[in-house]
Amino acid sequence: MSTEKKNIDPASLGKVVLLAGGVSSEREVSLMSGKGVYDALVDAGVDVTRFDPQDDDLSELEKGQYDRAMIALHGRFGEDGTIQGVLEYLGIPYTGPGVRTSAIAIDKVMTKRIWRIANIPVPNGMLVTKNSDMNFVIQQLGRDLVVKPAHEGSSIGLSKLKDASAEELAQAVVKASNLDPQVLVEKRVFGRELTVAILGGGENARALPIIEIVAPDGDYDYQNKYFTNDVRYDCPADLPPDLAEEISRTCVKAYHALGGRGWSRIDLMLTEDGRFMLLEMNTSPGMTAHSLVPLAAKAVGMSYQDLVLSVLSEAALDGKR
Repeated sequence: MSTEKKNIDPASLGKVVLLAGGVSSEREVSLMSGKGVYDALVDAGVDVTRFDPQDDDLSELEKGQYDRAMIALHGRFGEDGTIQGVLEYLGIPYTGPGVRTSAIAIDKVMTKRIWRIANIPVPNGMLVTKNSDMNFVIQQLGRDLVVKPAHEGSSIGLSKLKDASAEELAQAVVKASNLDPQVLVEKRVFGRELTVAILGGGENARALPIIEIVAPDGDYDYQNKYFTNDVRYDCPADLPPDLAEEISRTCVKAYHALGGRGWSRIDLMLTEDGRFMLLEMNTSPGMTAHSLVPLAAKAVGMSYQDLVLSVLSEAALDGKR
């Protein structure tokens, strides 16, 4: 798929169901994404119906006889292969990666394992629980650490530690384990925070311009992501052309390694000496007023509405009915 604007006839998209809300810790963000997408589809003249898995019975999906589904769900049960499996069973083509890719990408540990096999640079890390030996973790990874639930997004439950003691690490692990019994502890990478949106699938997968995220004190947390205007987004990021090309090429490779299709967004860190490490892949990127994929799309001449229509036009199923 080219990153250039496509002329899409709204009528060709048929009867569309928009899934937003859900039951994950990212419900509030999903509702914001869903409102933006819904308004864009309505303005474009698309026949769209909203569906919230928290409030609406799944049987309504089958009764609706929908031609395709736009997924604006984030986190568990929306971005982890669960709802994708329901849509596969019902034969409703949907946006974003399929069941297997979604299930892998929501699992930060499994994602890193696959990327390591593909020779894609990632931070050193280990899976822990609140009962793990924190002194051993520090011995293996050092005292500058990032602690995060293994299956959450939007920086929920995440802690960034500098020169941490075993007690401070234990507190961060407990915080993360309140959301997920599996906790990923990684060696903290200091540097510039970048993100790369990818559209399409197969040979047509293309990276959009790289965005640099410049947050107050480097703290791109849940609040700064969605509810403040204190973060600066530089798009395209100020990078040497050769480095930008290498980052984009590596992100597309990482996308393919997980079996990506439709769209996703990959987050990474760039160190002062020019090395970069990939952190995670978001298979249902945010579409709020503060979201990053619309910003990257705008840099290549795609409006928010253009982006929504383009992603929706790529809705597909893993298997043929």
